[in-house]
This record gives sequence, structure tokens and C-alpha cells, in this order.
Amino acid sequence: MKPYILLETNWKNLKHQKYEVAILPWGATEPHNYHLPYGTDSLETSKIAEDAAKKAWEAGTKIMVLPAIPLGTQNPGQIELPFCLHTRASTQKMILEDIINSLSIQGIKKFILLNGHGGNDFKAIIREIQPNYPGMLISLVEWFKMLDGTCYFTETGDHAGEMETCIMQHYFPELVLPLDEAGDGKSKAFKLRGLNNKVAWTPRRWDKVSEDTGIGNPKEATPEKGKRFLDDLTTAIADFIIELGEADLNNLYE
Repeated sequence: MKPYILLETNWKNLKHQKYEVAILPWGATEPHNYHLPYGTDSLETSKIAEDAAKKAWEAGTKIMVLPAIPLGTQNPGQIELPFCLHTRASTQKMILEDIINSLSIQGIKKFILLNGHGGNDFKAIIREIQPNYPGMLISLVEWFKMLDGTCYFTETGDHAGEMETCIMQHYFPELVLPLDEAGDGKSKAFKLRGLNNKVAWTPRRWDKVSEDTGIGNPKEATPEKGKRFLDDLTTAIADFIIELGEADLNNLYE
């Protein structure tokens, strides 16, 4: 039983503890090439939150990991794939605000949203919610953007590529098919130069971009690469948790 994992602890443990920080993993449910499970984003983000929380807890920070939300915003052409679950941003806002409202009532004033799905866009949602909770700090950590993947992987990939495959091989090897069964993750670029060079943006049609739903080649993935990346990643997240736990919310600026 881990006192920093809400799904595993109990009222007897919680009753006499005062927690400082809550962290909410948020993923998605969607295909990840042929070799990774639909729950990849949610599974890996939950474990990243757990490992970071363990480091912070052992350093003295009272942190609680909430149950992961497995509902992401999907691109056109992905929604139509079997059992790919799409959640509108307006729905995500309602879920997030309900959770934040509960925590605020209970006296938890330091909150981390740990996003593990690139299609989720929480900044505008947080800006909308934050004024309703002036005594609470609502922060966003997007773990897949934190470290330079080229320091760890041959090709990081965008979706179900080497990085995600290495992570899943480390955390959930029993859920990863042999890599000779994985697609090569080849993807097509837009024909419009302005979309490719970021002058403009539009959602990619997943059914037009990739044949195997992956973007990025997973073939050189190993669990050892995943472990090295995750050790550094969870330490960086834990450092922020510790810093946030010690912070005076009335004195955040210098």
C-alpha cells in the first residue's frame, strides 16, 4: 500500500495526514501502432506520476496521485477508429473543474495536471478555471515536452514511436508486442508549406497521415533506454513537486 496513491490507500491512512499537493495524470484511449496498447498514454502517465510522487514523498512532501483520466481529445480521422474514445475540450473542462472544486473544498491548494497526450490542450482550460479558485495554484506539466529526447533515443517519434515504446517496455513489458510485429510508423507531411513550417496549423487526419496509427519508428526501442529517460524525467517532476509543496502561495514572485 502506497500512501501517495489514492487508489491504493485508505481512510485509516488518510485521516491523520495533511497533504500539500495533488497530481492528476491525464491520458487518452487510442490505438498506438500495432504493438502498444490503447491505454498507453494513461498507463505510462500514471506510472510517471507514481514514480515522481514516490521520490517526492521520500523527501518529505505530502503528495497524492489521483486516478488517471483516460479520456483525450482526438484528431479527425482518429475518432473513427474502433474504440478510440474522444472527449471534447468542454467535457475535459467540466471534469477538471469538478476535481479541482472537490480538492479546494478539502483544503488542497496545490495542484498539478500531468498531461500525457499531445492532443490535449489544457492551457486555455486552466486560464478559464483559475479565476474561480484564487487561493489555489493550478499547474500543468506535460512530461513528453520536458527533456530533449535526442539525448536518450535514436528517433523519439510523435506517437507510438521509440520514446513511448521504450517507456512501455520498461513499465509494462507484458503489454508490448515483439517489435517485429510493429509498424514502421512512417507518416506523411502536408503538401502545404505553410502547415509544415508552422505558419499555420490544422489537425492532422490520422487516417491520411499514418497506415499503422504510429508516427515514428519504434524498432530501436529498448527498456534500458526507457529506464534512463524515466529516471531523469521523474526526478525533474519530483523536484517540482517538492518545490511546490514548500512554496508559499502568497509569495510566489521575486
